[in-house]
Formats: sequence, structure tokens, C-alpha cells
Amino acid sequence: MMLKVDPLAIRQGDRLALSRALTIVENNAPESRELQSALFPFTGNAHLIGVTGAPGTGKSTLVNQLAKHLRQIHQDRKVAIIAVDPSSPFTGGALLGDRIRMNDLAGDKGIFIRSMASRGALGGLAHNTAAFVTVLDGAGFDQIIIETVGAGQAEVDIASLAHTVVVVEAPGLGDDIQAIKAGILEIADIIAVNKADRPGSENTARALRAMLNMAQGKKHAPAGKHIMVSVDTLTSQTPPEIAWDPPIHTITATEGKGVNALVEDIHKHAVYLHSSGLWEKKEASRLRRDLESLIQDSLLRKWRYELDHQHFETILNEIIERKVSPIEAVDLLL
Repeated sequence: MMLKVDPLAIRQGDRLALSRALTIVENNAPESRELQSALFPFTGNAHLIGVTGAPGTGKSTLVNQLAKHLRQIHQDRKVAIIAVDPSSPFTGGALLGDRIRMNDLAGDKGIFIRSMASRGALGGLAHNTAAFVTVLDGAGFDQIIIETVGAGQAEVDIASLAHTVVVVEAPGLGDDIQAIKAGILEIADIIAVNKADRPGSENTARALRAMLNMAQGKKHAPAGKHIMVSVDTLTSQTPPEIAWDPPIHTITATEGKGVNALVEDIHKHAVYLHSSGLWEKKEASRLRRDLESLIQDSLLRKWRYELDHQHFETILNEIIERKVSPIEAVDLLL
């Protein structure tokens, strides 16, 4: 049975219509494109907050606290959460456990939570995460928190989708240099060292600051400190060369400790992006990436539709027999 959804109902806050719309998008149903096109003119207003990091750092618990604190500070604003869960490589299914972990948010009508399976997509995001953002942004959510899978060294796609990227680390998870190896600190706008009640959290924070300064070639910020741009000093004429220096927070998400300061810096970063003109640049870059992705999908679908399957199998057999290289095969098939 095909689900029919009125975009106007989504705009008016109908949660059932919104849930159905996201199901349509996730399943790539025929009306998905029409629905996204209808909502797109109302997008571009939400602050997209990416939360990423290795498994075991407590991302879901932190996202839970972030949503709570964001709502407490601005009760008139609506918060949406997209929690991307890893899919089984064998069944394609996913536990979607973030709904269980964030169950205490269910009573707040200003918070909407949606889990989605990664379905084998790399980079920590699902293939339709950007489309989910379009629907939720069009539905009028002010802040959209996107929690990535947590695969460790393949989490950098979030940087091209979110305005503000929060990288979550935790003490006692192994060699601190892994964060640099993964390139994950390079995408961080804010770093949260979670589980600060554990021994070694301050050492982890200091090590991360030193590595961050080293990676960015900075000499002006001593380890353990950061130079912040005050919201009060930012104006519409703020030059882009005033760089944002990622702050590092030690928090205990299970108890909500340190989350207020983290939320404050998320707000400061949004102000910084607007005042420096980087918000518009990030939006343009994100939309460019979405367009290129859609073009790739459309070309692949068209190629498959027009494909001579017998010819394809012949070429494939020649590759298996090492008569033709895959590179040569591409030219033959195109």
C-alpha cells in the first residue's frame, strides 16, 4: 500500500505525516522526490549539528542530553534527531537502538527522533540522511542533530552535511593518536571528552589539544587551553580570517555535567558561521554535494536501465579470465 502524505500537513506539525514522509524517503518510494521538492523552498533555516566519534564514547547519551538542554534554553524551538545505526552486512537490518536509549525524550512534543539504518553506506551516514534533513528542515525544526554510526575511521562525511560538528572522545579507549590517524579531529568544530568521571579524562583533553594544535599548525594556544571568539565581538562585518579555534569540553553525559557549556559553544559556533559568512559557504557546499550525489544516482539508474545484461556478463567473464582489465571493461560498457 502506497503512503500518501500532504506536505502542508508536515508544515503544520503533523507528526504522523512527518513519520510517513521519512518512511517514503528512506524506502525511495516514487513520491519521495515530489515530496522533497515541495518542502525544499522552506528549508535552509535549521542548524545542523553533527555528533560523531568512535563506538563506546557515549554519543547517544550525549545526543540525549544535548536535545534536553537545547529545549530547556529555547523552549520555543523544535529539535529533531537523526540517529544512524549500523546495518548488518548479512541481513541488511539494524537494531535502531538509539530509540531505546533516548526513550526519556518521548514526552517532549518539541523533540522528534528518527533512527535510520546505514544500509552499508560508508562515511558514518546513511545514503538518505541528506534527504531526511530536507524533510525535517522543511517541517520547521530549528536544530537537527545527526548522530553518525560510530565506525571510527570513516566518519568524515558528516563534515560536508552539518554546520557544526561535535567530535566525541573518551578516556581509556586506546591510543590517543588514533583520533589524528582517523582524520576525525580535522573535522571537529567542538570536541567533547565524555565520561569525564573516569581517570585520565584531563590527560586525554590535554593530549587532544596538543594534537589539534599540531595538526592545524598552531603555536598560539597552549595545551589544555583554547582561544575562543566571543559572541559579543562577532558582527556581520566579522572578517573570515578570524578563525574558529575548536574548544574542548570534559563532560559526563550520563549526569548532564558540562553539557550546558557545550550547548553554549554550539550556539557560539552558529553565530560565528553567520557573522563570518561561512554559513552561506557551507550551505552552498552541502547543496553542491547533494546535487552531485543525485546526478550520480540518476546516471547509474539510467545506465542500468539501458544495460545489455548479456553484454555485461560477457565482459565480466573476460575480466574473470583476465582477458580484460576492469579499467578497460568500463570503457567497453560505457
